[in-house]
Amino acid sequence: MVRGLYTAASGMTAQQHRLDALSNNMANVDTNGYKRDTAVHKAFPEMLLRRMSEEVVRVPYRRQSIGSVDKAPVVGRLGTGVEQNEVYPIFEQGSLKQTDNPFDLALEGDGFFVVQTPAGERYTRNGSFLVGPEGLLVTKDGFPVLGEDGPIRLTLNNFRIDQDGRIFRNEALADQQFVLMPDNEWEDAELIDRLQIVDVRSPRYLRKQGGSLWQTTWESGEAEIAAGADRPRVHQGFVEAANVNIVTEMVQMIEVNRAYEANQKVIHAQDESTGRLLTTVMRPN
Repeated sequence: MVRGLYTAASGMTAQQHRLDALSNNMANVDTNGYKRDTAVHKAFPEMLLRRMSEEVVRVPYRRQSIGSVDKAPVVGRLGTGVEQNEVYPIFEQGSLKQTDNPFDLALEGDGFFVVQTPAGERYTRNGSFLVGPEGLLVTKDGFPVLGEDGPIRLTLNNFRIDQDGRIFRNEALADQQFVLMPDNEWEDAELIDRLQIVDVRSPRYLRKQGGSLWQTTWESGEAEIAAGADRPRVHQGFVEAANVNIVTEMVQMIEVNRAYEANQKVIHAQDESTGRLLTTVMRPN
């Protein structure tokens, strides 16, 4: 009977992990470039139950003693609980929100911006950038955004970034208001760099670092420069919203709460049954 307590307790623990992932998703619903987490669980191996109380097994035309557990009649299978397997991100494309801010960039497709941090290169989908005190394009936390030639140096309103990530500079436009002009208006502009955009073999194994940053792992593979048809399109004046559907997350949270309560009731029933066994059935005469 104690086995039921452990099985129900493992179910409660699994639902707690799901709730943590859902809560984190809902907390980051307004975080640009955020990718929602999904908790995956797996069942412990099932137990094959056999009836061992019978003295013989009836076989047509003969009676055979059990002699071996393999010859005992099968009662059925018993689940032994569940455990968390992994929590991994879902890299679905988030919707693009227009901001008309020249320093806001969004990626359409698979890939990441590269930023330089004190711990090394990190990767992000959050393209809400700005110009730092030194004239470098940086993240909200002050980490430089990298181009293929290193950190990107810009000033207000004199640059444009096309969908391939190429950065053009036109000093004649420094005093004008930023406008997303067509490509032919920038034919005489100077090409100063190209955004460094990378991708990995298995993005689901990337490790979150906080601040919308990602780090590669052995399972994800090393980051490689995205090129050709695999290179995502860059949209200037847009940011990518989180791919979190608040209604879906709320529905799943209700499911988690109900499953958690069901496991609580199982533990309560097991506790009452054990109490009756100890106080009634095993009470000395």
